[in-house]
Amino acid sequence: MTNRWYSVFKAVLGPFLIVWNRPTINGAEHIPDTGPALMVSNHQAVMDSFYLPLMVRRQLTFPAKSEYFTTPGIKGAIQKWFFTAVGQVPLDRQSKDAGDALQQAASRVLDNGELFGIYPEGTRSPDGRIYKGRTGVARIAMAEGVPVVLTGMVGTRNANPIGTTFPRPAKVHIEISEQIDPHAWAKEHGFDPASREVARPFTDYLMHRLAELTGYDYVDVYASEVKESLEATGEYPEGTEPRKE
Repeated sequence: MTNRWYSVFKAVLGPFLIVWNRPTINGAEHIPDTGPALMVSNHQAVMDSFYLPLMVRRQLTFPAKSEYFTTPGIKGAIQKWFFTAVGQVPLDRQSKDAGDALQQAASRVLDNGELFGIYPEGTRSPDGRIYKGRTGVARIAMAEGVPVVLTGMVGTRNANPIGTTFPRPAKVHIEISEQIDPHAWAKEHGFDPASREVARPFTDYLMHRLAELTGYDYVDVYASEVKESLEATGEYPEGTEPRKE
């Protein structure tokens, strides 16, 4: 069921973003017209969660860090409206039971026959590359058994670089994969969908597929670790430096 703010967002901000960033989408026919699905996306920019809902006909629900909903003052109120309007729900990522909370949030949305979106990298890419995924995405997929649809966000980092609020006039593209049956994938690769052992290989498979879908390089390190290293030393961890063009 589409909430009214979601419709307002599309009506008010949609025309501006369409003109300003000229977003295009390929493969939208792979998103089911009805019923639940898990939309798995790389994470380039805060505004990934604006462009994707804008270009997808059905409403998407994403988990978002709780700070987006609790910032005080006028800025906080506007921020809360924005993220509510684009279908995001607060999640305390620092909580010791954050994994269970994510699973519960996904179950509520998927059990209602709706689309649940997730960024397996857990944070925005520091440099545009695809980073190692957190296994929560696999646990949700295997527990729910719903179709997985990969969503490749391309160009959003140029339109909304880290540290910026107002989008730049850079072109945005979204590439959608064919549906993936998580249980069929698990059985094909010799795993019991209910086992813990399937989580890491399935997550890695999804992240490598996202790299292929977007054309971005894959880095087998968590993006959060790279960010911590950059903040502490100003340097990339050994072996993760971007290649020189």
